[in-house]
Parts: sequence; structure tokens; C-alpha cells
Amino acid sequence: MPGGILAYLSEGKPSVTTRRNPPGLTRRAVQRMLRPRLAYADPLQRLALLGVAAGAVTGIVVSLFRLAIDGAALVALGGDSENFEPLPPALRAGLPLLGALVIGVALTRLTEDRRRTGVAHVLQRLREHAGRLPATNAVVQFFAGTFALATGLSGGREGPAIHLGATASSILGQRLGVPPDSLRILVACGAAAAIAGSFNTPMAGVVFAMEVVLLEYAVASFIPVGLAAVTATVITRYLFGDTPVFEVGSIHMHSLLDVPFVVLAGFAIGTLGAAFTACVRLFTRMGRRPYWARAILAGAITAVAAVVAPAVMGVGYDTVDAALAGTLAWSALAVILVAKLAASSACVGLGMPVGVIGPTIVIGAACGGLLGHLGQILSPGAASSEGFYVLLGMAAMMAAALQAPLAALMAVVELTSNANIILPAMLIVIVATLTAGRLFRQPSVFLATPAALRSRDEGPP
Repeated sequence: MPGGILAYLSEGKPSVTTRRNPPGLTRRAVQRMLRPRLAYADPLQRLALLGVAAGAVTGIVVSLFRLAIDGAALVALGGDSENFEPLPPALRAGLPLLGALVIGVALTRLTEDRRRTGVAHVLQRLREHAGRLPATNAVVQFFAGTFALATGLSGGREGPAIHLGATASSILGQRLGVPPDSLRILVACGAAAAIAGSFNTPMAGVVFAMEVVLLEYAVASFIPVGLAAVTATVITRYLFGDTPVFEVGSIHMHSLLDVPFVVLAGFAIGTLGAAFTACVRLFTRMGRRPYWARAILAGAITAVAAVVAPAVMGVGYDTVDAALAGTLAWSALAVILVAKLAASSACVGLGMPVGVIGPTIVIGAACGGLLGHLGQILSPGAASSEGFYVLLGMAAMMAAALQAPLAALMAVVELTSNANIILPAMLIVIVATLTAGRLFRQPSVFLATPAALRSRDEGPP
């Protein structure tokens, strides 16, 4: 980065690099004296530039993480990272067990604080350390998360990507000496850029960062966060293309007669979201046991689920595509729903370095497919298509489990490039969020993970 821009971002005056520092003054000392200027002199312009820088760094890191998963899967499976179904049962059971064993042994010597990963870790560092994220945890997240997903442990890649993006942006801010308020916004920039780059959904990334990370909507935050999301999306689209993550046709609600059934579906999926969070909390209670024992248990549960339903292994977005196409029988959807819920809640609750957003999408798609089958039985020929309810199920489950309704709505609309579902999706998202959060009093699943609960028990340093 040119010296003038670096000085403008860190100290607040481009001319710092054009003057020789007085004898005895180090760069850090100059930063300490001039850092307050960032809070007063054109902060929005500098935050906008920082947002672009954070988006670029995050876009590169997220792309490397995605390529690492694909490369590891190519070695382990001889194909892409979703290609678990053709494997024989013994190999489907052995891969997640091996992955969990290696991760358990490799990470068991690290302290609990060094093993913390994912969105919960980011939120904890924001709350207790003003957004100062350590590089060590990000290194653990990158390599352990890659190995976990490549060997079929049930989870998502978006949570690890958020951790990596937020850490990269935080380190950038720390190196430039930005004040705590600006560092918080930079962490949000990294989270938004990671969602945008992973899902190809820039608007959903911005809303997620505002709704989950910053817990506020403000113009001063929106501009740098939006620029970060756009920058990361441009990078990942250049590398991986700009096609939607899920291919869907012209799916829409047939008539307003579907509205009562959508409300009932929202209640059902909200209940399922509360059950998922409760299962994660149940496994989290085993946190006092040695890490290697928890890892092996997570691998064993995933192995059993993989023998019954290989679709639960890894991220599982190929299962979502099959559900959208209507090629899965109701019995297969039911087995996938139960197996994915059990395996994912075990992996997340027992501290595996995998994400939770991906599983909510797969579980919601399976539940939505079942509801679509039910709708066809109750009103053959008049009910909306199964794919319609698969889309609604994805949005509702994500909203219920994450307690982030607007982010879930925007994610599904952008993921599918289908605006026809906005009206029913808004309705089912609201009902599901209220059901999980108010009726069953379950918090966001991010607050039920080991990192969140242990940091709360320990209290701030």
C-alpha cells in the first residue's frame, strides 16, 4: 500500500509520511499521538477506504479457504467437496471418524481459548476485546475447518469464512492503529465480505453484519460495510463465476390460499429451529470433558448418520439442489432432516471448527420439502410446488436458529435470484423467528456454542 494512503488510514494525515519523524520517535509512538485524529477528521472517507481494503483482504482469504476445501476433498474423495454419496458405507463412516480423531489429537494441546473459532468467537472478541481478533485462532480455523469439511464432518463453510474475514480485517485495523469504534466496524466489514464472498450475496452480507455483528443500523457503518461486501463479491465472482449458489426455476406462490399453510409451516419450522438450538446447547454441556473425547464423539455421531444418510456429510448443498428439483422422496427428506440435525448439532456443540449457517439451510430445505409433500396431499393440484416450500423452509430455519430474520430473508432471495418469494418468505420468517425466540425462548444458536458459553462463564479478563 502506498505510504500516503497508509498514513491517511492510520494517522489521519497523508503528510505524515512526507515528514521525517523526530529523533527517538518510533512509528508506533507517532501513531499513538495522531490516532485520535481518525475519530474527527473525515472519518467516513477513511472508513470507506478501510472497507474496500477489508473487502479485498477478506475476498482473497475466503477464496483461499474455499480452494483449500476443494483441494482437500479432491485428495480425500477424488472429486468435489459434495461427492460423498458414491462412497461405500465403510468409507462414509471412516472418513468423519478419521477427521475428528486427527483434529482432536492436533488441537487437544491448545488451550480452550486458542481453540475457539467461528462466529461465536468473533462476537465474544467484539464484546470483551473491542474486536481485537488473534491470528492464532484464525490459523486453527483455516486448517482444522478445511480438514473437517473435507472429511465429511457435518457443518458449513460460512461460519469459518466469517471468522477468517473478521480476523483479517481486525489485524488490518490493528496494524493501522485505528481506534476501537473503527475496529468494530472493520470486523463487521470482514463478516459482511465473508458472507458476500461465500454465498455470492452482497446485500445479505451487509444485513448480517448489521443485524448480528454490530446489532445496529447506521449510515456511518453501512457505507464501509457495503463497500467491503461489494469488493469481496467482485473478487469471488472473478474467481468462481457469478452464478447463484442454488439453481431454481420460476418458483412462486400459486394463490393467497397458501397463506394459512405458510403460517402453519412457519410455526413448524420455528419449532424445529428451537429444537436445533436446544440440541446444540445439550452437546455444549459436555464441554468439561477432554477435547479429544468430544471430537471423537462428534465424529462417531456423524459416522452413524452418514451410513444412514450420506447427504449429511460435509456442507450438503447438493442435497438442497435435489430438494429444490423435487427429486427426493418424503422418506428420504425425513431421514436427512433428522440425521443432519443430529450430526450438525453434535459437531457444533462439541466444538468442531465448522459453521452453523450451512446446516440450517440444509435442514430447512428438507423440512420445507416435507411440508411441500404434505401440501400436495392436502390440496393436490392447487398447492404451490415443493420447491416453493423448500425455499421458504431455508429462509425460516435460518431465521429461527440464528434469530436474524432480515439476513435470512435477504440470503435466500439472493441465493436463488428469485424475488417471487419475498411476500411469503417475509411471513414465514417472522412466524418462525417469533416461535423459536419468543414461544420457546431459545437464543441465537451463535450464543449456544462452546465459545459463547465458556466466555460468558469466565467473564471478561
